[in-house]
This record gives sequence, C-alpha cells and structure tokens, in this order.
Amino acid sequence: MKIIKSFLCFISFAVLFNPMAEANKAHHHEFIVGFEVQLHGVRQMRTGWADGPEFVTQCPIRPGSSYTYRFTIQGQEGTLWWHAHSSWLRATVYGSLLVLPPAGSSYPFPTPHRNVPLLLGEWWDANPVDVLRESIRTGAAPNISDAYTIDGQPGDLYKCSSQDTTIVPINVGETILLRVINSALNQPLFFTVANHKFTVVGADASYLKPFTTNVIVLGPGQTTDVLITGDQPPNRYYMAARAYQSAQNVPFGNTTTTAILQYKSAPCCIGGAKKGTSIKPIMPLLPAYNDTNTVTRFSQSFKSLRKAEVPTELDENLFITIGLGLNNCPKNFRSRRCQGLNGTRFTASMNNVSFALPSNYSLLQAHHHNIPGVFTTDFPAKPPVKFDYTGSNISRSLYQPDRGTKLYKLKYGSRVQIVLQDTGIVTPENHPIHLHGYDFYIVAEGFGNFNPKKDIRKFNLEDPPLRNTVGVPVNGWAVIRFVADNPGVWIMHCHLDAHISWGLAMAFLVENGKGLLETIEEPPADLPVC
Repeated sequence: MKIIKSFLCFISFAVLFNPMAEANKAHHHEFIVGFEVQLHGVRQMRTGWADGPEFVTQCPIRPGSSYTYRFTIQGQEGTLWWHAHSSWLRATVYGSLLVLPPAGSSYPFPTPHRNVPLLLGEWWDANPVDVLRESIRTGAAPNISDAYTIDGQPGDLYKCSSQDTTIVPINVGETILLRVINSALNQPLFFTVANHKFTVVGADASYLKPFTTNVIVLGPGQTTDVLITGDQPPNRYYMAARAYQSAQNVPFGNTTTTAILQYKSAPCCIGGAKKGTSIKPIMPLLPAYNDTNTVTRFSQSFKSLRKAEVPTELDENLFITIGLGLNNCPKNFRSRRCQGLNGTRFTASMNNVSFALPSNYSLLQAHHHNIPGVFTTDFPAKPPVKFDYTGSNISRSLYQPDRGTKLYKLKYGSRVQIVLQDTGIVTPENHPIHLHGYDFYIVAEGFGNFNPKKDIRKFNLEDPPLRNTVGVPVNGWAVIRFVADNPGVWIMHCHLDAHISWGLAMAFLVENGKGLLETIEEPPADLPVC
C-alpha cells in the first residue's frame, strides 16, 4: 500500500491493514512521506530503517524530498498509530493505523458493527515548534497547550468550537469498537462516555481478557480498544476527555474536550445530525485530575487474552531510574536563558544520563557502517548512586545528570528484564515509557522503591499484558520483560515530548544473530543523508 498526502495544519488520516491471507503470513507495506514518521508500535522486524525517529534510525528528510517507509506487519492485530517524529511536529501530524483480523478469521469477541478510531490530542494557539524552541532557549518548561481535542476538534466546552464538534452516530442495539488513541504531546488523559460502559478488549495491538469500566486512561502513545453498545435511551451523550496530572505544582490544561455519541433515532436527531445541535448532550462524570487510584485500578485490570510467553530465565536484568533534573546555569548564559526552578535549566535522564542525539549520522547508520565517535555502549545497567528514589529529601547533587549518547548493547535472543523506577527528583510523575521495535510484557507495577525480595511476589508470569508503552506509576515502578529478537538500534523514551527534549531517553543496540533472518536488512537506496 502506498500513501501520498499533502500536510497542512492538523493532519490525521487512518491507515487500514486488512490482511487477505492466513494469519501467520507477513504483509509488506509502503508508506511514502516528506517528513520523519514513526509507525508507533509496529515491530519493524529487521526493518529498523523504517522506524522513523530522526538521528536514531535515519537522518532528517530534507525539504522537497521524500522517503519510503517499507515494513512488514506480522503477528500484530489491533490499534496502532503513526506520527511525526521530529521536533514537536507530531502535535498536529498523526493518524490511526488499524490492523484488522485476516480474511476468514474474526475478532476474539462478538464482531462489532463498526470500527471508530478516536484520536485524543492537544492544540496550541501557536506554532508548536516555536513553543519548543522557546523552552530550549530559556531552559524553562514549555507553555501548556490551549485545548485538548478529539479527532482534531476541541468540542462544545471551548469558545467558538461547537460548530465542528466531532459526532459519532450510533443505532439502538448497535455495538461499536472504539479505537481510542492518545496522540497528545504531553498529557495523560481520562476518557469516558455519559451513561455508557466500556468493555475493554485490547491495547497497543494486543488482545486482552475483556473487562468492564466506566472510564479509561491513556498515556501519550497508548491505544485502547473498547466496545460500546447503544443500550441507553436515544439521545445525545458527551464523550469527554480531561487531564490526568500526577506531578504536583506543575501547570497543566485543566479543561475538558468533548465529542458527541448521537443516537440516530433520538427525537432531536431524526433526519440528520444538524437538527439535533440545539439539544444539549448529557455530560458524564470524570475523575478528578489527580485521581491516581482510578489509574491504578484500570492498569491493574489488564491481562493478556491467552497464556503469555514470558521469559522466566533472564540474561539481562536492568534497573533504570527515570526522572527530571536541573542543570546549573552556565556562566556564559544570561539569566533569561535560565528560567527553570531557581535560575536553572530543566533536564531529564535515565540512570543519571541525559540522552543526546547525534547530528552528523543516525545511530543506526553509525552502527551498521562502523562509524566511530558517534555513540558509546556504556549506558549503565543500574543507577550510579543508590538512593531513596521516591523519598522527599533527595540530595541536590543528584539533580544534575551527565549528558551523553550512551547505548546499551544486547546480544540477539537475550532475555531481558527492566525495572523502571520513577524518582522524586524535582517532582515524581507518571511517565509513559515507550520502547521502539518491541512489545514487552508488563509483569508487575507498584508504588515506592522497588524491592526485589518482596515485590517479586507481585509478578504475573501467566497472563501479563503485552504493550509497547508502559505508564510507570507516579512515585512507583514497573517491571517489563522481552526477548531481544529484533536487531538494530531502538530508542526507549518518555512519550511526554517535553521530557524527550530534556533527555529522558536511552537506546538499545541489539546485535545481529545468525543468518539472514536474524540480521537487519541493508539500508534502502533512498535513506536520507545528513
């Protein structure tokens, strides 16, 4: 499949993959664009050149040029998405990527009448790239967004936007599969529909044991598939999303975006949607913006549909702290360039390393062509200093991390466990951590400092959820496991884009295995050059 599109302002279009062969057969696709795109959640087996992040797997696409992303989808089914992966372009450049069941097979639940992707987003009354540039220049946190959106529309509760509010029609008795995607740049979001219940059936293109809930929560980068049935009196019902804000004393947009679930047979709406626009929809109750208990109950309800193939023996066991930091103001900087807390500049790190992207080569190119001096492979497997990670009296000496382009090398086929530990440096926060090129099992999560002797009892090695983005609990931890079966260079980063720009990332270098099928493909001829 080839897609060529012109992009202006808010851009979103859906890409549907409906395999026309047996389920275990690979399906090759092409995606042609003129800017760096990540096909978020696509495994990219041996095709790391199509992963998308600039200076990680490719150089930026030059103005007026294009690049064809060639990739294969195999063994994945459900909701993924795509987005720009350069600066803050993904604020308005994104869309859904739906992998449907193969022809002749069906969903592991009653077939819905329709698939409806819903993309939650953020909007600035400014150029988002300029917002980022100003933040980098001043060292301060970037300005918060002016609105949240559903399918690019803020909805009725904002000024001058009710005319274009997104409407989702439904018939009485009809069941719709809502494919909800958090495309927001910097904000986890609650999502609910007035007077209706969700049956959660999938997340991040993996099926789950179904469970019922009134509200779902998604960190940026995450997707959740829910069934919703038209079982209420015909009327108009708000679909609403608002912020989940776990960091204390940090500004955020405390507003609500809405769409409308509209029954076709409602008295207001027979004959078309516009006739019902004067009837005010029913508003749902949403959790408080800091309702971590609801977030915890929701995330702990996730179980894989079938017994999971979780690695039980480990070759690599990493402990990675994640959090913010403060760099002292350089002596040659004026005060206007140090507008972080107490005259500092914000930064972020994993294991006290603030990740720096190269500028002359991509990491994958440097690795593949053995170009020296671009990166090192000494990312630490544990933090250099052990401390009370979630305590309230963390030494200020830990606030200023080292900066570097440090990768962690993995042998092909190694069985990996990573403990992701939030810290209270500057402020604790729920961090959505995304790993490119892989799905992983979330075997446990909890609060406080991870204790390997006690917390191992919480491990679920039978049916943990398989995801590509994990919400590490505020003041807590999460444990993930995977097998390193995809050679290449794969970045792992916080999907709050403000944190990426501060360095909250690292990358794995997964070595080739034996033979062609365990070796990354050669770079394509049209791969952009720096």
